[in-house]
Amino acid sequence: MNATINLENKHFPVLLNELISIISPLYGGTFIDCTFGQGGYSEKILENKKNDIIALDRDNDVLFKASKLKKKYNSRFKFYNIKFSQLDKIKLKDNKLKGIIFDLGYSLNQIKNSQKGLSFLDKGKLNMKMGINDISANEIISNMDENNLIKVFKIFGDESYSKKIVREIVKKRKEQNIKTEDLVQIIDSVKKYQKTKIHNSTKVFQALRILVNKEISELINALINSFRLIPIGGIIAVVTFHSIEDRIVKFFFKHYSEQRNSSRYLPEAEVSERCFKLINKKPILPSESEIKQNPPSRSAKLRYGIKTNDKCDFTEFREKFKNLTDVENLR
Repeated sequence: MNATINLENKHFPVLLNELISIISPLYGGTFIDCTFGQGGYSEKILENKKNDIIALDRDNDVLFKASKLKKKYNSRFKFYNIKFSQLDKIKLKDNKLKGIIFDLGYSLNQIKNSQKGLSFLDKGKLNMKMGINDISANEIISNMDENNLIKVFKIFGDESYSKKIVREIVKKRKEQNIKTEDLVQIIDSVKKYQKTKIHNSTKVFQALRILVNKEISELINALINSFRLIPIGGIIAVVTFHSIEDRIVKFFFKHYSEQRNSSRYLPEAEVSERCFKLINKKPILPSESEIKQNPPSRSAKLRYGIKTNDKCDFTEFREKFKNLTDVENLR
């Protein structure tokens, strides 16, 4: 769920040293931090006076932290309270953009904020909205068609007990509005004999968070807009935390770092140049010492690519994950 905190309730930017090594901020330039959160990446990059940061976050709860950095770094720091899929709204004054970075985890403040309802340890109304949302988890649990809800839990959560859980949800919601603790109780009652290392509610809550925040289409659109915004030679780096988002990022970099037809709809003769150069074909993982200091970081994977070509057709990218974006649109 989140890999930017440890058991001592401290905020840790995951894979910070590895990321800094990749984007080489010592040489100066502009960097876009697409998931500002608690500002860990941004602050580290801003330590060098040659660097500028443009930070984005859809969650307006980060505005206080952003205002502190703005006061400290003045014109070297800019903040936009927008979704990272809206990268195309950013207007760059020069061509000094060197890197675009994403950390797809949740911050400690977001997890601790019970009003957001991101955690199955919370009590009260289901929410899970990260800001600039159309719908909440409460509305989904209360109103979504039974078959569609099964699809959401199965596809976004890989929950093998989806049908039984949804059947109990439908029964319960006829009697009362289902709160966070009620949903946890329903899941526990269905999975009471299952023994796993993860909490019984982990998969269902992951599925709801993905749906509420449209995380799949947000990520796909953000990656495409990142490519269009960054100049040749620039780096796009992404830290993922679960298999669905990692699969998307892996395809984006790997597929478009190989020479192929620019589109399956074009003649065989029209072969495109590679869009990315990959230095590391496998993901960069946290060190043992980082995992020891911050156990949730164990699920983090860092992938990155260096842009090599301005022309790239992303039709196949969208088609590859259309089954996922179609589920998002069931809302």
